[in-house]
Amino acid sequence: MTEYRVADLARAAQTSVRNVRVYQDRGLLPPPRREGRIGLYNEAHLARLRLINRLLARGYTFATIGELFDAWNKGKDLADTLGLREALTAPWTQEEPVRLTRAEVARRFGTPFPPMAVQRAIELGMLVPDSKDGSAFQVPSPSLLDAGCELVAAGVPLDVVLDLAASVQDDMSRVAQRFISLLLDHIADTDDEKHLTGPLSGEVAQRVVRLRPYAQRTVDALLLMAMQRETDRLLDQLAGRTDLANGD
Repeated sequence: MTEYRVADLARAAQTSVRNVRVYQDRGLLPPPRREGRIGLYNEAHLARLRLINRLLARGYTFATIGELFDAWNKGKDLADTLGLREALTAPWTQEEPVRLTRAEVARRFGTPFPPMAVQRAIELGMLVPDSKDGSAFQVPSPSLLDAGCELVAAGVPLDVVLDLAASVQDDMSRVAQRFISLLLDHIADTDDEKHLTGPLSGEVAQRVVRLRPYAQRTVDALLLMAMQRETDRLLDQLAGRTDLANGD
């Protein structure tokens, strides 16, 4: 089982050490395991920390979150709800975030990274500010950043790459919505509230977890098939132009 020091835990959850301390002081986050003076956190702490961040982002107060956790710890159905919430909020990627300075980001792209591009990348979630002066960032998906770097290296302007990222992000949001809708539509006929708080909540959580690899494989397979079709179409167009140039 992976264990984290507090700074590593905060980095993995894309928050600050100070926030970890605050959540722990308020009883929202269990204390770490101690080895001498070193506190070691595990995956359960990371999942809880991510859940707290998501709830705060949705407007829940510390007091409300504390009451929810207390209630979930006291009742079976509500404990199942916590399992559902954690399944829904757990990350779908195993990528480890990396920390880069603004200069390192620019070096990776091989081109200046102006403030407007930085702000756009932040809005898209490609960069997460990790310093008060905006000189460093957490990169949640290094592979996504690398893909952008490759496109820029191939001659695609940086602003066009960011436009593409925004467009594909919208497309993927619609795909994700279809998967989740499909999942819920085929669970026993019941109202939304029962899905979230009744006996079916454990089943929903299990189905969400099982859905992950199949959703990924489906998207990968369909994207590869689509890329093959578009590549074939491009080759046909190039062959047609060559025939015209040769007078055929």
